Amino acid sequence: MSLSRDFPLFPLRLVALPSELVPLHIFEERFKALVERCETEPTEFGIIRAEDHGLAAIGCACEIVEILERFDDGRVNLIARGTRAFRLDAEQDDLAYPAGTVEFLGDDEPDADPELLAEVHEAYAELIRQATDRDPDLDEIALMGAYEMAATVEFNAEAKQNLLDLRSEPARLELLQRLLRAAVRRLDSMERAEARARSNGKVRLGPGAPGG
Repeated sequence: MSLSRDFPLFPLRLVALPSELVPLHIFEERFKALVERCETEPTEFGIIRAEDHGLAAIGCACEIVEILERFDDGRVNLIARGTRAFRLDAEQDDLAYPAGTVEFLGDDEPDADPELLAEVHEAYAELIRQATDRDPDLDEIALMGAYEMAATVEFNAEAKQNLLDLRSEPARLELLQRLLRAAVRRLDSMERAEARARSNGKVRLGPGAPGG
């Protein structure tokens, strides 16, 4: 097992997924220091879900892809992109920002069944049709895995954490298929105008929806 110490951590009440674009407003001094370190080295940092009992076991490493705005007082607006999952082995409190010892995670079962993948692609395409009233690019969707599809839908933190925790692409696809089909059923019962509402370029599912 290979562990990495001093890995910068950003505890939040949200979950990031690999490939997901995450807008962040940095205003606390400790996180200003985190961003400064990531820019000067450069290095990844980890977004990890802050739960009532502490931090989640699995988080998502991210890289800064764009600094949108810098303020005179040091605040920063930026866009980060999720890169890979990690397991938090131990928290550290000896740096100017939250950090930990982490293990980066791969998949135990990387290959997906082509039939299952095709079914999930179709469920995702149907969600796009109903939620945006436009025809999806099927060639583009055909290149997407579970993370890439889930990253564009406003699932709630628990649903996204469940996806992030899985170490198998087939298992992620099976879970995502259930989430997408439930979302489509939810959209079927909503007014079309409400179904088309969007946020941050993602598909919003409406209150009470699976992961919404």
